[in-house]
Formats: sequence, structure tokens, C-alpha cells
Amino acid sequence: MTSRYIPRRRSRSEERSVRGLRHQLTIWPGSDPEPLFLLHGWMDTGETFQFLVDAMSDHWTCVAPDWRGFGRTQWPDDGYWFPDYFADLENLLEQLAPDRPVTLIGHSMGGNIATLYAGIRPERVRRVVCIEGFGLARTHPEQAPERFRKWLDQLREPPEFANFPSFEALALLLQRRNPRLSDEHADFIARAWAIQSNDGTVRARPDPAHKRVNPNLYRRDESEACWREITAPVLYVTAEHSEFLSRLGEDGTAENMAKIIPNLQPCVIPDASHMVHHEQAEVLAREIQVFLAET
Repeated sequence: MTSRYIPRRRSRSEERSVRGLRHQLTIWPGSDPEPLFLLHGWMDTGETFQFLVDAMSDHWTCVAPDWRGFGRTQWPDDGYWFPDYFADLENLLEQLAPDRPVTLIGHSMGGNIATLYAGIRPERVRRVVCIEGFGLARTHPEQAPERFRKWLDQLREPPEFANFPSFEALALLLQRRNPRLSDEHADFIARAWAIQSNDGTVRARPDPAHKRVNPNLYRRDESEACWREITAPVLYVTAEHSEFLSRLGEDGTAENMAKIIPNLQPCVIPDASHMVHHEQAEVLAREIQVFLAET
């Protein structure tokens, strides 16, 4: 049997109503009550920031919400539209940090939400750590007909997630996809990402509707317009072996992003792929804490 990961810092769970949906928060109390908000990526959960939080000083209070339809947060009835994440984040900040600008630390989709929100509401964001959150590839109008066809097809036949015979089987799959994961980390992630059914099988927690293609094409020019409005300092973290950055090309490089985001500080984490916070938590924590101290 795989040995379990033993967290260094104990967390507590809290539920909040956010725009009519029950949201799950994972909270690690610290000596400083001012929270860092940890924003997870697609298919991830707030809970798996545990490795990063364990590597950071006990000074920091960390709050990691599960986005709508992910982890243990409620599923909406009307599908998923990206601007809802901005509204959910704003409502959560109004509840937990109503009187001061906040620090946002986001990975992948969470990094995109953090940087876009920092440009939309620059007065609400004190600083940003963007981990592998460099937007998506540019699209072209000619892609629209096929995108709409695919969306309509998926409405007729909704996508599903695969089931697994056990948490151990899911952990092994995670390690095959990401050989940098230790046994303990893979087991922890599997148990955060999935839930066991009455028959003993394991299924992913997120709403399968997240697999449905977005009928709206990604418009990078609009994202760049938001990024140009950022006034907070941004630590722009990329992984040495980022498979996502290699697909995106020049658009996602720190050199290009620095032309768009006024106060950007580049950071490369060695021997890491896209899931940096799962693979190199100690190195990432050091870089983040230096940035927080300097800003």
C-alpha cells in the first residue's frame, strides 16, 4: 500500500455561499491574518496547494477556494462561462477581504483568472503570482463553425469522466502522466481529485460538463487589453519543461508578457512541468516568499 503524505500544516474546511452556490474553501491559518488567495487550475482543487503551503512559512494565512463545479464546490445548473470566475472571486473577496487589496497566487486557469482580474479591478489586487497561467492559443473566426458544431454535439451527448477501480489506480495513472510525482504526492492528489462510490470504484469530483467545449472562441487581444491595466507587481512563473508553454509559443514567454504587463518579474522553476506546485513545491515556495518580501 502506498504511504500517505503527512501534511506539515493543518488545514480546515469552510463552506461559503458565493453567488448562490455553495463553495468549499481550504484554509491554512497563519500568524498573519491577512490571507493569500490560492487559485487552482482546471480539474485541480484548492486542497492540493497543501505541498506549497507546507513549504511556506507559518506566517502566511492561505485560503484556497474550489471553483464552481470543481472539487467539493456545488455544480451550477446552467453550465460554465469564464466571466463567472471573476464574479465568484470578487464576491469571495468581498466576504473575506473587503477593505484592502489582496494577494492572488494562481496556477494555470487560476493564474489566468488572477491576472485578468488584476487588470479588471486593479485597485483590489496588491500583487499576483501567476504560475503557468499565460492564456490560450490565438483563434481565428474561421474556427467558429466547427466549434459551434462540436458544442451542439456535446449538448446532445454529454462528456463523462472515466471511473477507476481504486485511488491507487488513479494515483498510478497520475504518475504515468507525470513521472515527477512522488508516491505520496500522487496518492494525496488522487484522494483530493476523486471520490469513492458505494461499489468501491473511484470517480473524479468535477462536473463532467467542464469537458464540454466552449462555443466562444478565445480572443487573446481582449486578454492582453486586461493585462495592460494591471498595476500590481506580477511574479510570472514558468516551468523549465512546460508542455503548455511549448504549445503556446512566443505569446506566452516572459519576454513577450513583459511588454504587456507593466511590472512583471520572470521566474523559471527548474526540473518542473506544468504542475509546478505538485512537483517542486519547495523551490516554488522560496521564489514566492522572496517576491512577497520584496513587494
